[in-house]
Amino acid sequence: MLPSRLLLHGGRVLVVDDDPATLSLLDELLQSAGFAPPTLVADPRELKAWSETRGFDAMLLDLDMPHMDGWEVLDVLRARYGDNMPPLIVVSGDTRRGNQVRALSAGACDYVTKPFDTNELLLRIRMHATGHMNRHLLREQKSELEATVQQRTSALRQSRLQILRMLGRAAEFRDNETGAHILRMSHVSALLARELGWDEERCELMLNASPLHDIGKIAIPDAILLKAGPLTPQEREVMQEHTVKGAAILRAPEGEGNELLAMATEIALHHHERWDGGGYPCGLAGVDIPQSARIVAVADVLDALTSTRPYKTAWTFAEALAFIQAHDGRHFDPDVVAALCRNRHRVQEIRHHFQDADAG
Repeated sequence: MLPSRLLLHGGRVLVVDDDPATLSLLDELLQSAGFAPPTLVADPRELKAWSETRGFDAMLLDLDMPHMDGWEVLDVLRARYGDNMPPLIVVSGDTRRGNQVRALSAGACDYVTKPFDTNELLLRIRMHATGHMNRHLLREQKSELEATVQQRTSALRQSRLQILRMLGRAAEFRDNETGAHILRMSHVSALLARELGWDEERCELMLNASPLHDIGKIAIPDAILLKAGPLTPQEREVMQEHTVKGAAILRAPEGEGNELLAMATEIALHHHERWDGGGYPCGLAGVDIPQSARIVAVADVLDALTSTRPYKTAWTFAEALAFIQAHDGRHFDPDVVAALCRNRHRVQEIRHHFQDADAG
């Protein structure tokens, strides 16, 4: 915190008083104390223009004035500054206790009666102006600190997102998946989430979490993961462990709240559950399956069916959509399937935009 004498150097004061002698006295007093030349207003009708073009650290106000009395001036100043009104000291020849209480209730921070002691008045001005300037400094420091925290939070979020994307790419290399597959299924997942009423923040989470649905495959042996022919029952059991292993990789440490990791974890664990309860690894059914996983299940199967793989040719979009509709209510959530059907043209646009490199 800066010393008060430095804070007050050049402090700005507004004086509203119709008495020329008082204005002259206060002008000399304030400048000799280190304040900037004060703004002197003899006609309160000019006040609105002054208050709109200048900021002040303290204000002195007489009550008994022609054209506009001090109460009307107070109304103008409150309307101009609201909750951020600088400290206002009433300097008045009216010694009635009721007016003092009224002035303090109306927004004044102090009340000094005329004739005033110059040293006492200066001390009061200094005290209130220092407090106001210190509060202003604290607000600026708080604003700067909040901006710094936001920047660092954003940087941390971007760093985590980059790490997760690298993990996703690692899974693609292990599974011979293409980057275009990941882009298609993640954008379709976000599209379906939006259609189902998710807000933009959660849709953004879906876009970045869904590419990690198969991250657990990096823990599956090559002999099984890359096998060209059908898997044996025992091999299939090992393959199915990629859901549990993926969740273990992504699960955030206890007590660390991270919405992106939380969504990625539930998708990795549950995207092979079935609506009828016949899926794995937990055998969940219906709405007990997290909606994020139900959405990704549809988007992932759609893209897998319409993609060429070493062991299969690509289905047409119409064939894949018909397959998903045929399994509506058994394998897939009917609401997600309906959202896919309503948005089939937009899904095809996504597929066209993110074609595989060898698709032409």
